[in-house]
Amino acid sequence: MGTRKYRQIVSSIKEIGLIEPLSVIATNPEQTEFLLLDGHLRALALKELGIPNAPSLFAKDDETYTYNHRINRLSTIQEHYMIRRAIDRGVSKDRLARAFNVNLTSINRRINLLSGICPVAIDLLQDKQFTPDVTRVLRNMKAARQVEALELMIASNNITVVHAEALLKATPPEQRTDTPAPERERRSAPLEQIVKLEKEMSQVQTHYKEAESHYGSDLLNLVVAKGYLTKLLANLAVQSFIQRHEPEILKHFELVVNTVSMEEAVQQRNASDQMTVGHDLQMPLADGASLAESELSEPDDL
Repeated sequence: MGTRKYRQIVSSIKEIGLIEPLSVIATNPEQTEFLLLDGHLRALALKELGIPNAPSLFAKDDETYTYNHRINRLSTIQEHYMIRRAIDRGVSKDRLARAFNVNLTSINRRINLLSGICPVAIDLLQDKQFTPDVTRVLRNMKAARQVEALELMIASNNITVVHAEALLKATPPEQRTDTPAPERERRSAPLEQIVKLEKEMSQVQTHYKEAESHYGSDLLNLVVAKGYLTKLLANLAVQSFIQRHEPEILKHFELVVNTVSMEEAVQQRNASDQMTVGHDLQMPLADGASLAESELSEPDDL
C-alpha cells in the first residue's frame, strides 16, 4: 500500500515502535487462531518491517461490525499536546518528523498550532479534526472574532481553510490583527456601512440556523408532497379535471413532480416569472391596438 496514512504508520513503528496494540478475538476457543478486529494497517506495516509479534488486546464479545465506531481517534489539539509533551521529554523534531513521515515545517506548524488562539476558541476545537492551516487563518482575527468564526464553522460542520479564509475576508478591519493601524484607518469604511454589514451577517447567521433546524422536516414534507402529487397526476381523470378548471394549478403541480433538485426548481421558477412579466408587458400593446382599430372602423358622424 502506498497511501499517506499507511506510510505514516510504517515510519512511526520504525522510529518509536507500535503505540496502539492490535485488537483481536478468538473465533474458536479450541484453536490458536484469532480474528483481527482493529489495526489492519498496523498489521500490514508490521509484516512489511519484518516484525513477527505485536502486542494485542483480546476482545470478549464479537464486535466485528461495530468495533471501529467505539474507537476514539486523537483530535488535532490532542495530537498537538502529544507532540509538545514529546519535545519536553527530549524527543528531537527530526525524529518526530520521521515518525509522522512529514517534513520539519509540518512539525513546526503542529507545535505552534495554538499560538495566538484565545482559550475560548481552543475549547471549541478540543474534539475537532482540522488542518493546522485553519488556526493560521484564525490568528489574523481578534479573540471575539475567532470565537464567532468557529461557531459559524462548527454550526455548518465545515472546519476548513477555505471557510476560514472566507470568514477572514468578511471580517471588519477593526477585528483583524493582520492589518496595520494606519492602513486599517485608511481602508476603513464609514461607520454606517460597518453597522449595516454586522447586522446583515447576524441576520444571515440567524436565518441559517433556523433553516438548519427545520431542514429535515421540510425535506420530508416535500418528498411526501411530491410523491402524492405524482400519484395524483397519474390519474388521467383527475389530471383532465384540473386542466379544464384550474390550468395554472396544474402547471405548478407538474413543476413539483418534475423537479429533481432545489436548484432546478429555482431556475424553473425564475424562467416562469420572466415569461409572465413578458406577457404582462405585451397585453397593454394589444389592447391599444384593438382600441385603435375600433376607432378607425367607426363611421364618421360628421
